[in-house]
Amino acid sequence: MTDIFLEGGRALVGAELVETSLLVSGTDIAEIGGSRGRARLAIDSRNLLVMPGIVDLHGDAFERQMMPRAGVDFPIDVALADSDRQAISNGITTVFHATTCSWEPGLRSSDNARGLMEAIERQRPQFAADTRFHLRHETYNLDAEDEISLWLSEGRVDLFAFNDHMDGTVADMAKPRKRNRMVERTGLSAEAFDRLVERVVSRAQEVPASVARLAAAARAAEVRMLSHDDATPAMRQEFRELGAGIAEFPVNEETAQAAASHGDAIVYGAPNVVRGGSHTGWTKASDMIAKGLCSVLASDYYYPAQLLAAFRLAADGVLPLTEAWSLVSAGPARATGLADRGVLAEGRRADILLVDDSVKLRPRLIAVISGGKLVHLTDATRLLSTVAVPREAVVAA
Repeated sequence: MTDIFLEGGRALVGAELVETSLLVSGTDIAEIGGSRGRARLAIDSRNLLVMPGIVDLHGDAFERQMMPRAGVDFPIDVALADSDRQAISNGITTVFHATTCSWEPGLRSSDNARGLMEAIERQRPQFAADTRFHLRHETYNLDAEDEISLWLSEGRVDLFAFNDHMDGTVADMAKPRKRNRMVERTGLSAEAFDRLVERVVSRAQEVPASVARLAAAARAAEVRMLSHDDATPAMRQEFRELGAGIAEFPVNEETAQAAASHGDAIVYGAPNVVRGGSHTGWTKASDMIAKGLCSVLASDYYYPAQLLAAFRLAADGVLPLTEAWSLVSAGPARATGLADRGVLAEGRRADILLVDDSVKLRPRLIAVISGGKLVHLTDATRLLSTVAVPREAVVAA
């Protein structure tokens, strides 16, 4: 690998932005504040922010690459390769693809989840971002329990979430627009979809025991767990007792307070911050952040959102940028147990962003280093030539 020297940026070191230089050697940050030395590749970082790479523990925008229109499918490998490029170009150097494993056929089926997991495993060496598998288990998908238990025991799942959208599904059956969207996603006829929902709902009494067994399997495999859309403190407590220490999108402040009081990681969507509120009309993320009730912002359904959200929080006076950045980098790294990243420090993984912040609310990504490799560069004039750089070093980067 080519050593990389970043000269003279405003780097987020600890809790402060410090004018300094960074040396990357191999996959790690070798030195902060040193000289270029023998590094063959150098980048002028002056007047730029130098930030830790973004960690996205919940992103499902890849679904749009798989099915850009209802009923229009593209191969999984093509969709994942494009999603990798989108993630990197938005500063996401660690991405957990949040893959729904539902009782539905089609895009969110067990078959599709299996295919995604296998494709991620095959393509992982080709991706620029460190790409991981976040399995979102719909708790009514009882037929998938044995296979998911096996995946957990084999170490193929990096994060495991419990989702229960059944009440919403039943409620949306009476709303033609939402019902049609669900039907289109599954590829079923309207009548077949109705029969399927009726059959799945009829097994409701089996769900709690299945959840408990799968939680035990995840604990045994030391896989971190999340509970999705917790609606009450009691619900959060139930999942905490099962070992789910991450509260993903709690739907009200009371539940978020209960999570915070027990030290749970609390996740909200970065699009919520960028747009100024939830598209569902639920909790406003910036309000929760201001009250100290959010430790992680995820891309959710829009890859550019994490980068934009940090600068939006700073511009709105909710948090200084140094603290807002923790929500998209150090916070998710800590929540997912990735102690080697999320901060700029010697010996840590070299996931580094160079950001032009000269235009308010519109940060522009100049370069991305992921695992010690230069994987994205939008301004080649920033490549320094004060020391001869062999052509092969630039090409390899």
